[in-house]
Amino acid sequence: MEKIATIEGALDDLLVNLAAIVLRLSRPDVTRTPEARQALALSVHQYAVCAARSSDPRVHELKLQLEETLKPALRIVARGGVKVS
Repeated sequence: MEKIATIEGALDDLLVNLAAIVLRLSRPDVTRTPEARQALALSVHQYAVCAARSSDPRVHELKLQLEETLKPALRIVARGGVKVS
């Protein structure tokens, strides 16, 4: 049982490190092309699949952060000095 806990801890650490890499790659200047956005979406999806089996709260928090990177950025548009969404 102790070996299983050690393996799970190591996997959680790997997932945390992987999420850090994907977060760096999710910057808008890196994901300019549709192909890069698609690759990011695939990476985030794969991470979410692995994170679902983890009990580490760090892994789940990073999963949420990664999923946020896929949401389109909203812009505020003003017309005649009045904000229009």
